[in-house]
Amino acid sequence: MAAHPTPSAADLPLCPLDVAAENALPGARDWRITHDGAANAIEGFADRTSVRAGESFTLRVSTTADTYTISAYRMGWYGGARARLVWRSAVLPGTRQPAPRMDPATRMVRAAWSASAEVDTHGWPEGCYLLRLDARDRRAQRYVPVTIRSRSTAGRVAVVNSVATWQAYNRWGGADLYRGKSRKHDSRSLAVTFDRPYANRQGAGQFMVFEAPLVALAESMGLPLAYSTGADVAREPELLCGALAVLSLGHDEYWTPEQRLHVARARDAGTNLAVFGANCCYRRVRFEPSALGPDRIVVCYKDDYDFDPGYRRGLPPTNDFRREPVPDPESSLLGVIYDGYPVTAPYVVSNPGHWLLAGTGARAGESFPHLVGVEYDRVDTRRPTPRPLEILAHSPVVCKGRRTHANSAYLTLPSGAGVFATGTMRWVEALEARGPADKKNHSLDGRTGQFTRTVTANVLQAFAQGPAGRVRPATDNVAVHYPNTPPAEAQ
Repeated sequence: MAAHPTPSAADLPLCPLDVAAENALPGARDWRITHDGAANAIEGFADRTSVRAGESFTLRVSTTADTYTISAYRMGWYGGARARLVWRSAVLPGTRQPAPRMDPATRMVRAAWSASAEVDTHGWPEGCYLLRLDARDRRAQRYVPVTIRSRSTAGRVAVVNSVATWQAYNRWGGADLYRGKSRKHDSRSLAVTFDRPYANRQGAGQFMVFEAPLVALAESMGLPLAYSTGADVAREPELLCGALAVLSLGHDEYWTPEQRLHVARARDAGTNLAVFGANCCYRRVRFEPSALGPDRIVVCYKDDYDFDPGYRRGLPPTNDFRREPVPDPESSLLGVIYDGYPVTAPYVVSNPGHWLLAGTGARAGESFPHLVGVEYDRVDTRRPTPRPLEILAHSPVVCKGRRTHANSAYLTLPSGAGVFATGTMRWVEALEARGPADKKNHSLDGRTGQFTRTVTANVLQAFAQGPAGRVRPATDNVAVHYPNTPPAEAQ
C-alpha cells in the first residue's frame, strides 16, 4: 500500500477557505444516491477519517460488480444543490472482499480488506465530503464520508464532525457499542473501528441527518468556516486556538477526555460554543490505533469499565463522564446536562424577547410540536453549572413516567465566551422541515423549520463576531423556572 505523504507548504492552502466564493461555484444536483442495490453490492471505507488538502488516503472497496467509479462531492449550499463534484475517478476494477472479522475479546468487527484506490486530494477545498461509490451502470451506490480538515481554525467558526458517535452506532458486521449478534447488551462491542464501512444512511454514518443540514445553512451564510473531526480536536491541542466558535452538531455523544479538555480551554479563552443537539459529551472514550493508522478504534466499555485493559493500566475509565470513578458531568462545560430518552414533546418558548429568538415572532408559551426528542437536555444545578445562565425554552416532557423539562439555554463566561445549547436532538433535523408536517421527519412542519433556521442563523451570526458574552451577557433566570435554585451570585 502506498504511504501517505506529508504535504509541503506549497500543497497546503495559503489562505482560509472563502466560503462564499466556494458556494458560488456550480453545484451538482445528482449527488444523491438513487440505487441502493443489495447490501453487499458495493461498500467501502477510507483509511483516514480526515486529511489535509494535498494529502492522500486509501479507499478499501468491496463490490459484486466488475467495475465501479468514485465521485467526490464537497457538501455545502451551492444555491440549494447541497454538493459540488470536486473529483471523479477513472473506471476501476471491482473485487469482492473477505467477510467481516470479529475480535473475540472486545467483539469489535472489522473489515480486513486490501487497498482498492489511492485518492489524492490536491486542490480539494477543506470541508465535509461524501465519496460516492457507483457500481457499474449505477446499479448500486454507497457513500464514504471523509473530512478535508483545516490547517487552522483561528478567526473562523469550527465545524467538528462527530465521527466517534457515527462509529458508536455503526452496526456494519452485526455489532456496535449498543448491541451485538444476540441484539442484547451483553453481546455489544466494547470497541468499534473505522476499519469498516458504515451500515447506516447509505454509508454516510450520521452525517446526512445530524450534520449536513447545518453545514448547508452555515455555508449559505458565507461565514468563515473551518472543518475538523472530534479525533482531530483530541489529537491537536492547539487546533482550536483563536477559533471564533466551535459547533457541536446534532448528535455528538462520544468524546475523549482530550477533546473535552481542548474544547474547554478554547471556551475559557473566549471561543464561543454552540451545541445544536442533545446528549453531547456524554460518553467518555479512548482512541487506539489499528493496523491502518492512529485513532482508528473507539474504546468504550461503559458500565464494564473496570474490565478495560487500558483502565487497568491507569488510563481514564471509558464510561459516562458523569459517573464514578472520575465524575465530570458535561454540564460544567455546556450549562445543560443530558436527562433522558425517549421523548417526543412540544418545544415551548419561555423567553421570547431574547436576542437569539429575534425574527422568529415567537410568543411566551408558544409551542412547536415534536421538536423535543428523541433525547433531551435540561438545566440541573444539582450538577456543576456555570452561571449566569439564561433559559430560553422550558418544555414539559414525560420520560419513562417521569415528569420534567427540556431546556434551551444561553450561558456566558468570564472569558466572554457564549455557550448556546438547544436541549433537543431534533434541532438539526428540524432545519429541513418545510410545508406540512412530515411523518418521515418526526412530524416536524414548516413553521418549526422556519423557527429553528432563524434561531440557528442568529446564533451563527453572533458567534462569528467573537466572544458573544462581551456584547450580550446572559441575564440569569434559572430561579424563575427552578424556584429552589440559589441565585447565580450564590453559586
